[in-house]
Amino acid sequence: MLAIARAIMSEPKLLFCDEISLGLAPIIIQDIYSTIREINAEGLTVVLVEQDVRRSLKYSDYSYVMLKGRIVLEGKSSELLEGEVQDAYFGLNKYIKC
Repeated sequence: MLAIARAIMSEPKLLFCDEISLGLAPIIIQDIYSTIREINAEGLTVVLVEQDVRRSLKYSDYSYVMLKGRIVLEGKSSELLEGEVQDAYFGLNKYIKC
């Protein structure tokens, strides 16, 4: 939370969060994601890099799945299926774009 607050103090146009839930207790993760949602609702664009597929889809508007530096799946988070995202993340061929 302190890192997020420090970042927001600089009045950024974009907030980039990498693995924001890594190693944290579930209750803290809920608080952080709620805070991220509030920040986004206030108009700040948030880029969230996260491996928690279920939570990522729930809290995002649009998602990209990357594999080895390439986008292999993208779309509105509400339209992507959790299984699709996991399959693309683990490199199943039907999702890889050439």
